[in-house]
Amino acid sequence: MKAAARLQLIKDEWEESSLAEKDEALVYNRKLWTILVTSATGEDSQLPQEIKNNIATLGVFIFKQTITIMTDDDANKLTSIIGINRAIAEGLRATPE
Repeated sequence: MKAAARLQLIKDEWEESSLAEKDEALVYNRKLWTILVTSATGEDSQLPQEIKNNIATLGVFIFKQTITIMTDDDANKLTSIIGINRAIAEGLRATPE
């Protein structure tokens, strides 16, 4: 949720945000996703292969989208990353029934 909140703030204040602020938020998110993808898809992960594949695919999308945002200078492309981050965070916080 922290990464989503940081990205939302950057999106809301895109024109006022410096390149360093944008980069900081995107780097934080990329590091978070690197940890998530590495942990979820590693040999020690007990997740089903389908979930591993889905997380890996989401990670690739996040990494590509991050590069696109910085090269195109387009705040609207943050929307999908923010939504994915929030959905993943909510899923991780949910307690199984």
